[in-house]
Parts: sequence; C-alpha cells; structure tokens
Amino acid sequence: QVHLVESGGGSVQAGGSLRLSCTASSNSYSMYCLGWFRQPPGKEREGVAAIDGDAKITYGNSVKGRFTISLDNANNTLYLQMDSLKPEDTATYYCAFARGWWAGCLNAIYNYWGQGTQVTVSS
Repeated sequence: QVHLVESGGGSVQAGGSLRLSCTASSNSYSMYCLGWFRQPPGKEREGVAAIDGDAKITYGNSVKGRFTISLDNANNTLYLQMDSLKPEDTATYYCAFARGWWAGCLNAIYNYWGQGTQVTVSS
C-alpha cells in the first residue's frame, strides 16, 4: 500500500508559478511510475507529467516547456513546478503511483492516488 498526500495548490494569476508536492508513505519498488494528472471542471482527467524508476520523464503536450516534474528519492517526494500558468491549467491535480514497468508512464495503470489539490489560474 502506498499512501499519497499532495500539497501546494492554490490560486494564482496567469503567468504565475506554483509548485505542487506529493509525499509517498513508502516506495519499495524498483520499477514504478509516479505521475501528475489533472481534471478540469466538467472535463476528463489528463496526464500532465510522469517519471519512472529509471528517471525517464514524460510530459503531456499541453504543459511541455512550462512544467517540470522531479523526484526526491530520499524523501519519497514528487514535485511539479508549474510556470507560465494559464487559465486553462485550472484543475484538480492528483499524484499517482503505478507498480511495475510501463513503456509510457502517462499510459500506465495507476494503483494508488492522492486526494487531489486545487489549482486555480485567473486571467
């Protein structure tokens, strides 16, 4: 069992920045995916960014060049640095953990999810 807790959401004006954090209760897996997903109001969930146990990183097309995912293995903490935020980035952001190896982490089947943190970007 992996328990995930997100923090760092909030409200910001367009062009601003936020950093999300996700702390995992444990990670004894050598092969895994850790990812950030978001769900805007009334829309489907989409993959934002993910990193695997080999530190391979994948970004969703809508955030490339603006968001940066990173992992602090020593503290089991996943980060998402969000810069140049746009109103369309407004969503509930979730971190998630997938066991095993996946060819593409954004397409993995995730076993554990955090409770979500709200990000609101105003124009």
